[in-house]
Amino acid sequence: MNAKVDPLASLNYLYGQPSATAVFKQNPEDFIVDEELGFELDGSGEHVCLHIIKRGINTVAVAKAIAKLANAAPRDVSYAGQKDRQGVCSQWFSVPVPIKKDVDFSALNDDFIFVSQQVRHGRKLRIGCHKGNRFTIVLRQVSEPLEVLSRINAVRQGVPNYFGEQRFGHDGHNLEMAQRMFNGEAIRDRKLRSMVISAARSYIFNQLVSLRVAEHGLAKTLKHEVFMLSGSNAFFTDAITPENITRLVEGDIELSAPMVGKGEKGLVEEELNWLEPYSEWCEGLADIGLKTERRMLRLYPENLTVSMPQEDTIELSFSLKKGCFATALLRELVDYRTGDKSIARSDDEDTAE
Repeated sequence: MNAKVDPLASLNYLYGQPSATAVFKQNPEDFIVDEELGFELDGSGEHVCLHIIKRGINTVAVAKAIAKLANAAPRDVSYAGQKDRQGVCSQWFSVPVPIKKDVDFSALNDDFIFVSQQVRHGRKLRIGCHKGNRFTIVLRQVSEPLEVLSRINAVRQGVPNYFGEQRFGHDGHNLEMAQRMFNGEAIRDRKLRSMVISAARSYIFNQLVSLRVAEHGLAKTLKHEVFMLSGSNAFFTDAITPENITRLVEGDIELSAPMVGKGEKGLVEEELNWLEPYSEWCEGLADIGLKTERRMLRLYPENLTVSMPQEDTIELSFSLKKGCFATALLRELVDYRTGDKSIARSDDEDTAE
């Protein structure tokens, strides 16, 4: 596999490649993300949860700053998910602090970090514990506003649930590292190795979804499918039946695609055929010991609203389930390029996601 290609350029569009162009992230405020935790913090316990609004700094850099102030190890600071550096993003962090000890985390406040809430909780936050994220996105210099608006009702019905470019690093660098890893090169940094493995699985997932889009779209089902239970990672293989069609319509189950790992359990015949060109990476992921998992095939934006503050400006607001990428929806609406009026804290290094 040639890992140096643009990891997203060849992916098929569900509704055809957009003709309209636009500028995305011209200003940090053009990309606002609000994490939706989905549960109440209990107000007591050994962990302090911090609701932080960050601007021009990534999640890992914020975690390091929290650890330093709390006199804790960086690995002890946890969060539900990583958020983009270029934007204004709110999210929750947790750090262990003895009950009898008080730490004023407002000392973190500067031009890049603002602590809006501090609440104790009985347990640490873990990756993926949140419900999802609410996005507010401004597209500027839109060349064909009517073309973008004409696609809105289409994307309401769902778009391919592709992983975004953040997963693959700058210019797909994480995929280059994956190829070297599968060729026998050791990656000693555990966090980096985890990101590289994740990038490899995500790349294969995207390719399989793209193939399915080209051959079947996302509405037509295969004769046998691997269904996911909505709101769960559980999955099962079954033939298409009237009962399963009803469950799909009602949203009780969803179509899925594989996150490849060890063994062929959870794969249908078409997927096995589609995976053949990626056999080297599939074998490498299996040797690592990963189990085959599933990810929903289609991304559905929730509560999608649209406004036009100016003739060539479109503002979108919508919610996505955790683990989904807003850029997967944007690429079906418009051919966007990223603006360059960004800020970044000097000690911040961008991450893969």
